[in-house]
Amino acid sequence: MNKNKFDKLLFIAIIAISIFGIIMIYSASSIWANYKFHDSFKFVKSQSLFFILGLIAMLILAKMDYHFWEKKANLILFICLTLLILVLIPGIGSIRNGSRSWFGFGGLGIQPSEFAKIGLIIFVAKYLANNERIIKDIKKGVLPLLTIIALFFFLIMLEPDFGTAMVIILTLIIMIFISGVKVSFFLKIGFLGLLGIVGLIIIAPYRMLRIVSFLNPWSDPLGSGYQIIQSLYAIGPGGLLGQGFLQSRQKQFYLPEPQTDFIFSIISEEFGFLGILIVTFFLAFITYRIIKTSLKAKDLFAKYLDFGLGIGIIIQALLNIAVVIGLIPVTGVTLPFLSYGGSSLLVSMASIGIILNISQNN
Repeated sequence: MNKNKFDKLLFIAIIAISIFGIIMIYSASSIWANYKFHDSFKFVKSQSLFFILGLIAMLILAKMDYHFWEKKANLILFICLTLLILVLIPGIGSIRNGSRSWFGFGGLGIQPSEFAKIGLIIFVAKYLANNERIIKDIKKGVLPLLTIIALFFFLIMLEPDFGTAMVIILTLIIMIFISGVKVSFFLKIGFLGLLGIVGLIIIAPYRMLRIVSFLNPWSDPLGSGYQIIQSLYAIGPGGLLGQGFLQSRQKQFYLPEPQTDFIFSIISEEFGFLGILIVTFFLAFITYRIIKTSLKAKDLFAKYLDFGLGIGIIIQALLNIAVVIGLIPVTGVTLPFLSYGGSSLLVSMASIGIILNISQNN
């Protein structure tokens, strides 16, 4: 195995976008944090802590041979499954924003579904690499894998965390798709998935409200449509160069918790089209470097692992931005590296650490 220097450009890009994220979290949250906690830096402190932990994790994982994850894939998957079960138990898991999807540690929270995302990608990468001959056989190759994925999807939906579940499903389906499974199978799965989504909407009225507010936010401007309306009010006045750093109006108790899912709105308002270009450039550059590493990888496990970790980050980013600009209903996913959220940042940076190791070993 050839030892090269890891992808420094990717590393620098991740550090830069993460620091920009911390700066924007301060801008988006300082007024709210001062009002609620009497500390303008409340969210910045927490995110900075996870950034330091993420940086340490990224550097450590960049030095760890990625084959370690192949050897421990089954154990990692079992640990993730155990955590997803434990978080559903009252008294162990904490409820935030209506979802029992957190382990609380003082003022911090850890989301096991975020770690399940990376655990599933590692497992699926190993499965696809080791079963190259039978993966095109639906019964022997694909269905056993889909059964495991469905189990994790079911547990995450019990929290419920529809956004994270969708990111995981889309990521893994794309990984399976590039392995060479027939397109006709995915058309059938897509139809069944559509029926499943309709069923999930029917059994949870709040999801139907999200659909209605997506189609016509003004049908309930002070209720289910409020968040997307305020988001568009933030993006609209941004213009070419924006209102200026710290000058957002929507963060002043109009847009709920702007430091999380809707931070892209604040970036658009304060930096305008220029801010949108900056975020788009970073995400496009990160995607390019990750795909380049995947194409250069010499073994199948590395190819699938690199691609899966990278595409998972990009899918999450695209879903978040699509929600913020009103293209799809609210899903509740964060914008990687930019939104406030310790688990998301830690897992995203850990994923990049593994990709950096692949880049220097192939």
